[in-house]
Amino acid sequence: MFWKRKGKKKDGDDAGSTTATAEIDRAEAADTEETAEGTKGATTVSDDAIERVETAGALSFEGQEFETVSNTWIVPADDEGVIVVDPAHDAKAILTAVGEREIYLVACTNGYNTHIGAAIEVADRDEAPIALHPREMRSWRRVHGIERKPDWEVEGGGSVQVGELEIDILAVPGTSSGTVAYYIPRLGVVFSGDTLLDGRLGTVGEGYVDFTTQLASVGETLLSLPPDTRVLPDTGPETTVGQQAENFDSWVAGD
Repeated sequence: MFWKRKGKKKDGDDAGSTTATAEIDRAEAADTEETAEGTKGATTVSDDAIERVETAGALSFEGQEFETVSNTWIVPADDEGVIVVDPAHDAKAILTAVGEREIYLVACTNGYNTHIGAAIEVADRDEAPIALHPREMRSWRRVHGIERKPDWEVEGGGSVQVGELEIDILAVPGTSSGTVAYYIPRLGVVFSGDTLLDGRLGTVGEGYVDFTTQLASVGETLLSLPPDTRVLPDTGPETTVGQQAENFDSWVAGD
């Protein structure tokens, strides 16, 4: 595999760190050989190929633990590799679901352990980069210490090209200051982390961290996506932007 990363590197960052934008190019001969009809080996990636792996564990927050069942999403990026979103409690279960496909990227929506707990073990199998907002480093260190850091810094307004997919990074602070969502226009899906769930705003432990900011993130960013966009959260069933838009006024009113 040939890796090409774009983005300004900060002083003192590791060689693999980027800000805002990163690109992974595959230079396999089957993917690059041109024919009269187009690119040989091109594939069609569809949203119905996205897989959910549910694993049980505990959210650690402010010295307390809360039992939870977390979603990890496996997204085919082309016919050979995948993106893993929010690897939670059980690396073995996640890697079993990935199978022989290559892991191109591990994308984390924030730094709570329910989003990053298995990130290193999953990423290291194929030496894949881990993406996380820089404001989540304190949470990352609580889980993984200081020896291994995420490889890519992702912030709102940036994008990542992985395989055949372009992923837009959306800033959706509220449950934490560095929470992001990953939107893939080609597939019509957004990975909302713990910001927006089916029928409610996500909580951390037993309550909200910054309800007003989270509400603004949902109303101004997530609900501005096309109504038929699938919302794939960190826990519970999937929903759509249109379905959750119907709930927004009641959330604003505090119902």
